[in-house]
Amino acid sequence: MSGRLYIVATPIGNLGDISERCAETLGSVDFIAAEDTRVTIKLLNHLGIKKPMVSYFEHNKTESGAMILDRLLRSESCALVTDAGTPAISDPGEDLVALCAKSGIEIISVPGCCAAISALAVSGLKTGRFTFEGFLSTSKKSREAHLQSLKNEQRTMIFYEAPHKLRATLSDMRDAFGGDRKIALCREITKLHEETLRMTLSDAVSYYQNTPPKGEFVLVIEGAFPSPQPRISLDDALRRVSELRDGGMSLKEAAKRCAEETGFTKNELYDAALGK
Repeated sequence: MSGRLYIVATPIGNLGDISERCAETLGSVDFIAAEDTRVTIKLLNHLGIKKPMVSYFEHNKTESGAMILDRLLRSESCALVTDAGTPAISDPGEDLVALCAKSGIEIISVPGCCAAISALAVSGLKTGRFTFEGFLSTSKKSREAHLQSLKNEQRTMIFYEAPHKLRATLSDMRDAFGGDRKIALCREITKLHEETLRMTLSDAVSYYQNTPPKGEFVLVIEGAFPSPQPRISLDDALRRVSELRDGGMSLKEAAKRCAEETGFTKNELYDAALGK
């Protein structure tokens, strides 16, 4: 009979958030797979637990994952932990979970802290429907493409971001979503200097131009509002575009103005006027 893989959530800053079940699981498994053993040993020392550990992170996940699976198939039990929070969420642990699931290993969640959910809860934005987008690419082109794909996303959006990338990310978000879109910037969740700032994207860009970003951030962004349904037919809208052009507007300006008045998009009207 094969062993079990336990997905164990650990505190994201405050050791008071350790659950009894988390401590019990870490103390009962045969070994622990840790993102950084130097970080996890501090947690184990705090709990008074001595347990063999193996390293499992992005750059060794293929080799280490195969070794962990082999031990699980030989009936050993393993607790997977990340440096902070819930493993496998925007984390290479997802590959180990997939590998074990494919091999029929029983996988058990030991729930606890998750920065994304904690930030959503305090954001002041809608929580009924949301999408977790993780970390954006360091490539500006890829980052912009990712954000553009979410331009009309109506669910609340959650992102992780590092301090050295925050300013560029906020600028790109403002350009993609518009400066009036609301954002909650949750910093250092559960830690000594925990802070949540609620403002618009334009205000956030301005604020961090003069304030050096510090700590790890979770960004919670308001979803797009549903586009209004067209109130008139396309033919009537195009006649309105013609009227505006006769009044001296360019086609681009007329399409934009008519879009605001009718509910059609600017591009729909522009392309229709050109006969595309």
